[in-house]
Amino acid sequence: MHSTLKASLSALALAAFAAPQAFAQDQALTGDLKIFSDMSNPAPRAVMEGLVAQFGEMHPDLNIELTVIDREAYKTQIRNFLTADSPDVANWYAANRMGPYVDAGLFEDVSDLWEEPEIADALASTKGAMTIDDKQWGVPYTYYQWGIYYRKDIYEELGLSEPATFEEMKANCQALIDSGRKCFALGSKNYWTAGGWFDYLNLRTNGYDFHMELARGEVPWTDDRVRATFANWRELLDMGAFVDNHQSYSWQEALPFLVGGDAGAMLMGNFTVAPLREAGLDDSKLDFYQFPAINPDVALAEDAPTDTFHIPANASNKDAARAFLKFVVSPDVQTQINAGDALGQLPVNSESSVDDDKFLNEGFEMLSSNSPGGVAQFFDRDFPAEMAAEAMQGFQEFMVFPDNLDDILNRLEKVRERVYQ
Repeated sequence: MHSTLKASLSALALAAFAAPQAFAQDQALTGDLKIFSDMSNPAPRAVMEGLVAQFGEMHPDLNIELTVIDREAYKTQIRNFLTADSPDVANWYAANRMGPYVDAGLFEDVSDLWEEPEIADALASTKGAMTIDDKQWGVPYTYYQWGIYYRKDIYEELGLSEPATFEEMKANCQALIDSGRKCFALGSKNYWTAGGWFDYLNLRTNGYDFHMELARGEVPWTDDRVRATFANWRELLDMGAFVDNHQSYSWQEALPFLVGGDAGAMLMGNFTVAPLREAGLDDSKLDFYQFPAINPDVALAEDAPTDTFHIPANASNKDAARAFLKFVVSPDVQTQINAGDALGQLPVNSESSVDDDKFLNEGFEMLSSNSPGGVAQFFDRDFPAEMAAEAMQGFQEFMVFPDNLDDILNRLEKVRERVYQ
């Protein structure tokens, strides 16, 4: 199912987006601009309609048609419409998720946009996620941080500080265990939460470039550097850092361990803040810190799943499409669309403003200024689907049966050899 919206008729959406002062109408655009979007939930849809209405007001001679498609249906339709009836702009995702369409020649090279200072400088933290073969294939428009959400009141009770190093993190962990608590709440029943732990341990042990080499299938799973990541993970397992029977819980089912004070922290994305607040953890009890350094020679990189806009290679109005991409990433527009009453996430433009929310502000500062190592997308976005599924299941198995590591890595290596042929 989809619906088509003419921008000139979207007065309600237009009212929600005041025209940005900093963005100038620098060219006369005419003709048709077709935009396909998967932003089908109510709040994202309103954001998309507002963008179209505002851009249409800035370019009155441009006829904009927005087609909104259900998100799950969009995933199955994208290859067909990029090939047969291409729009001029399309939503998608960064890094490995855009790889198949880049490889198939279905996305336009927009490296020229990334050479412009207002994009090259302000969006620098996400450039790696938009780059394949040293070229950029789209622009990001929103992302959100991952990190450690912790019980500030429990840390204060035990005299603990936010750790800057893995050694400090383990020392905190021991103090929590000595107090009768677990260090980390975790629900790994659906595997992907264990993928988050692998991401951070590998990014901190070996760095972003190595992590991406592994994601591209260029490194064997039996490599000693991969084993070093698991060795660091094993240290936490041997301490008893994680809640018991985590493989039986979803991430939501693991939240009560944090809410009830049975665990001191949780590695998770910012989407966990709302349910924790709803469960009674106000900002005096809940806080956030960046996953600490393990290897001091490795620059800090983060998981920050990033949503994107692309120009299909078969687009008919690429001039208007490029102008729309520049518009979407401009500072004021980034501020507007990521506000709490809109997407409620983080702007990718470092010159944008963030809603007055403690965790959004901490995440924005971390991703804009304190993550020089780059931005990864999360394990099941960075790795091919089959590799990700097998590996995340292996991660959960390792957490339950760490002595199985050799078997797990040998199995994953066979999957790598098959998947990346």
